[in-house]
Amino acid sequence: MIRSNPTLTAVLTRRIAFFATVAMLVQLGVIFSDYYWNVGELSRLYVEQETERLASGVGDRDGAVTYQLPETVSRRYGHSQTGYVARIRNDRGDLIFESCDDACESRFLPAEVNPPDFWLRTIKPGKPLTLVGGRAFKIGEHRILVDVATVGDPENLAYGVFWNEILEHMIVPMSILLGLVLGATLWSVHRALKPVKAAADAAELIDPMDSRSHLPFEGMPREIAHLAVAVNRAFQRVGDLMNSQRILTSGIAHEVRTPLAAIKLELGRIDHPRARRAEGDLDDLMHFVGQLTALARLDTFDHSAFEEVDLVALTTDVAEQLAPWVYENKHSLEVFADAEAAIVSAAPALLKDALRNLIENAVRHTPDSTQIVVRVGEYGIHVEDKRDVRGDDPPRQTRNKDSLGIGLKIVERIAELHNGSLRRSISPYGHVFDLLLPGGQTKTGL
Repeated sequence: MIRSNPTLTAVLTRRIAFFATVAMLVQLGVIFSDYYWNVGELSRLYVEQETERLASGVGDRDGAVTYQLPETVSRRYGHSQTGYVARIRNDRGDLIFESCDDACESRFLPAEVNPPDFWLRTIKPGKPLTLVGGRAFKIGEHRILVDVATVGDPENLAYGVFWNEILEHMIVPMSILLGLVLGATLWSVHRALKPVKAAADAAELIDPMDSRSHLPFEGMPREIAHLAVAVNRAFQRVGDLMNSQRILTSGIAHEVRTPLAAIKLELGRIDHPRARRAEGDLDDLMHFVGQLTALARLDTFDHSAFEEVDLVALTTDVAEQLAPWVYENKHSLEVFADAEAAIVSAAPALLKDALRNLIENAVRHTPDSTQIVVRVGEYGIHVEDKRDVRGDDPPRQTRNKDSLGIGLKIVERIAELHNGSLRRSISPYGHVFDLLLPGGQTKTGL
């Protein structure tokens, strides 16, 4: 979905190109009104450009002036009766080039007159152009006078003059300006969006369960930095909400457990078999309430509580705490370690809850004399219940897959919070649970 959106570079390029085109059209209208409808200005430009073309053929060889009619104007001035005439003289009045007969004398200034650097006379107002004019050029040490005239402008050179003005005063400068503006804009946007891209990459890695999560806004433009700051404030509010929910969950657990404990004390004073059964049911209820509370607390867990944890030491500690209860329920518990230490980044309290739930499930849902085996490795924790099974008969299923208790839901949720998983399987002797944790580092013993 995001890939279908245009990039900011493409949007800016299109918009700058669009407005540059609009500006060029507006400027074209201005040039058209200034030159095409202004015959006097158009005539002046005609004389300037045509005399410059003729003067390009003047040369200086050993102090002497030479002339070669340029190819670009040879068709107009290389023959008579073309509607165009020209005369080139030096500052002493000596003729260098002439493309007309005696009629030139009636069109150009007299030879004895020292003309100004530029002169123009309109013979017939309006278009097509009918005019005569001249211009002086400094070529080497010589002052060259170039005179031109046209009657009716048969080749429509006025349009060439008009196009040349568009090229020089609009296309060339606007193209340069467009290239500089577009390049500078795109470069500036690229530089300005670098910290934004870094923040977007950081947002991909943000953990919503970690109150320390935030977007970096150093180096961002102020307008975009406001957005990053607002997002960071939202994460802070989420963290405050998680803390309040954690307090609420703990309060509910305390309020529920207190009356249950009081009821159990009262039942202990009653000497009757039904009271004992009620105590057993009450213990199950307290265990269930504790699991519900633990499951609700996981939804507000903060990943900032993660630290380096040794799975071997943690498993040994939990096993030592649960061993008396396991033996009391006529089961056995064994712990094996494939390495001297297995270090992972985790919340130790959650891992202890997960391991405790796995062991308790193995005890509660298996017959007496079942051997509970816990193995710690670099991949995580392996818990298996080994029942006394004779022959090749499969183990007796006391509960189906979906009825192994809410404790396994808690373990699955804890595994997800650690970017791991809980894998279930069945061996010839019973159930097998593997709590897989990523990023383990092992240390082999001697």
